Amino acid sequence: MKSSYQVKEEEMANQLSESLPERTFQYQSSLPPLPVPSLEMSLSKYLDAVQPFASEKEFKATVDTVRKFQEGVGKELHQKLLQRAKTKKNWLEEWWLDTAYLEVRIPSQLNVNFGGMGPYLEHCWPPAEGTHLQRASIAIWHTLQYWNLLRTERLAPQKAGKTALDMDQFKMLFCTCKVPGVKKDTIHNYFKTESEGPCPSHLVVMCRGRIFTFDALCDGQILTPPELLRQLSYVKECCEGEPEGDGVSALTSEERTRWAKAREHLISIDPHNKTILETIQSSLFVVSLDDATPYSTPENYTNMMLESLAGNPTIRWGDKSHTLIVFSDGTFGCNCDHAPYDGMVVITFSWYLDQQIKATEGKWKGSDTVRPIPCPEELVFTVDEKIRSDISHAKQQYLESTQDLQVACYAFTAFGKAAIKQKKLNPDTFVQLAMQLAYYRMHKQPGSCYETATTRRFYHGRTETMRSCTQEAVNWCAAMMDPTCDVNAKRKAMLLAFNKHNKLMAEAQEGKGFDRHLLGLYLIAKEEGRPTPELFMDPLYAKSGGGGNFVLSSSLAGYTTVLGATVPMVHHGYGCFYRIRDDRIMISISAWKSCHQTDAASLFNNFSSSLHEMLHLATTSQL
Repeated sequence: MKSSYQVKEEEMANQLSESLPERTFQYQSSLPPLPVPSLEMSLSKYLDAVQPFASEKEFKATVDTVRKFQEGVGKELHQKLLQRAKTKKNWLEEWWLDTAYLEVRIPSQLNVNFGGMGPYLEHCWPPAEGTHLQRASIAIWHTLQYWNLLRTERLAPQKAGKTALDMDQFKMLFCTCKVPGVKKDTIHNYFKTESEGPCPSHLVVMCRGRIFTFDALCDGQILTPPELLRQLSYVKECCEGEPEGDGVSALTSEERTRWAKAREHLISIDPHNKTILETIQSSLFVVSLDDATPYSTPENYTNMMLESLAGNPTIRWGDKSHTLIVFSDGTFGCNCDHAPYDGMVVITFSWYLDQQIKATEGKWKGSDTVRPIPCPEELVFTVDEKIRSDISHAKQQYLESTQDLQVACYAFTAFGKAAIKQKKLNPDTFVQLAMQLAYYRMHKQPGSCYETATTRRFYHGRTETMRSCTQEAVNWCAAMMDPTCDVNAKRKAMLLAFNKHNKLMAEAQEGKGFDRHLLGLYLIAKEEGRPTPELFMDPLYAKSGGGGNFVLSSSLAGYTTVLGATVPMVHHGYGCFYRIRDDRIMISISAWKSCHQTDAASLFNNFSSSLHEMLHLATTSQL
C-alpha cells in the first residue's frame, strides 16, 4: 500500500506536469513498438486487394499461391520477422529507409523529392517584382523561429485525439543532408536540441550557380529580417552582371552512383572541397534565389508547382532535407528530400509559417538596426575538366527528364469540406473515390492506388500503404458508368465503397495494413539468400500495385493551405497530392508527357466532374 504522503506527492507531481507545457519529444520513449500483423490477416487482405485486377482464373491461381506461401515458406519467414520485432522497437525502420530511399539508384531530386508552394500569395504576398529579398528575409526569420522552437522543444507534440504521435522526423527538417554512396546513400543529421548540445546555425544561399554561407546567429541571437536582408542583398549584388558559377550543385540531380563517384573525385582534387561539402550538408537549410517568375493564382498553382519540383538544378542542393525557393516575383516554393521524413513534417512547418506571415501581414515590426555582422562567404569548389563534364552531363539528363514532366495544380472551387461533412461523409474518402471514378472513366479500367496512411502512433512509425482501389470502389465506378443502374443502386454502392475505405484506413493507421508486412517477409528471404517466394513473382502482385507499381500514387496534404507535389510512381501513372479546405479542394496531379495514355489536365477535369456527381448522389438520396 502507498502511504497517503506518497499519494499526495504523486498528485502534486501530476498537477505540476499538467501545468507545464508538453515538450516536443517528451513522449518518444513511451510510444508503443510497431506491431507485426498476423500472417493470416495480411494474406487475406492481400487477396482482397488483388481481386479487382484479376480474372476468375487468375484469382484462383493467386489464391493457390498464397495458400502455399502461408503453409510453407511464408510461415518460416513470418517467424523470423517476429524474432526481429523482439529485438527492435521498430522492425521496419532500417529496412524501409534502405529499400525505399537509400539503395534506390535513380536520380532522387526529381523522382523522390517533393516540391511545394508557399500559399502566401493568397493573402499578403501576391506576386510583385522587387519584393523577393525583403519577403525572403521575413520568411527566413520565421523559419529560424521554428528551428528555435524545435531546439528548445517548445513545439507542441502532435496527437491523434489524445494519442501522442512520433515526432522523431521533425529532427530531420534542419541540418540534414543525404550523402550519395556508390551502392547506398547515407543520411547525415547534425541537428541537436539544446539539451543534446550545440547545433549548426549557418545558412547556405545559392544564386546563379554560386554558393554562399553566413551564420544565422549573432551573439547567440537570431538575425533580424533587416540583417537577413543585408546578407541576401550582398549575395544578389555579388551575382548581378557576373558570369554564372560552376553550378556544382547540379551533380545532386544525377543518378546516385554517378553522383557518388563525382563527389569522390571532387574531394580527391582538393581537400577544401570536402570542407565545402560539409558546410552545405550541416547547414540549417538552403535558400535558393531563383530568377524564375512562375506566375500563380489561388486557383492555379501549376507554374509554381512545376518550378518547385523541376526548376534550375544549379541553385538547389537536391540532397538537402529542406530548400526554400525564393522566386523573383516574390512568391515561394520549397524542395525537400523525402528520405529523412514524410510530407507531414514540412506541411506542419509550412502551415506554421503561413499563419505567422498572415498574422504579421508579412511585415517586420521590430527594429531596423543592423548589427555589424560579417558578410556572407562564397564557397568556391576547385573543379577540373572531369567535374565540368560531369556537371554538364547531370544538367543534360535532368533537363531531359524535367521536360517530360507534366503538372496540373488547380483548385476545385464548387464546394469543399463543409458540404461533404454536411452529408456526414469523410472528406478524404470522398476525394479518393472521386479519383477512382475519374481514373476509371478516363482509362476504362480500375487504377491501383496508393494512399499514404500514417503509422506515427508507433515508435519511429512512418507510413503504411492504404490501397484505395477496393472491389467495392470498382463496383461503384461500374455502377456510375452503367446507364441502366438507378440512383438508389449507385448510392448504395457508393456507401459500401466509403465504409470499406474508412475501415481499411483506420486499420492501416493501427499497424494492421499488409504491404509493409509483405515487404518485411520479402526482405528476410532476400537477406538469407533464399529464392524470391512465388507470391512476389505472381503477375497480380505487380498488377495490383505491389513492389511500387501503383498507377495512382496519392496523399492527403491535410486540411490547411499547404500543398505539395511528387512525380508518378510508374511511367504510365499519376502523382496526386491534395488539400481540402471548407470551400474548395486543391489538387496537384503529375504525369509524364512521353506516356500517351496519361494526361494530368484531363484527369483533373474528370476528377472535377466526379466530385460534382458524388455530391449530387449524396444530395438526391438524402443519406
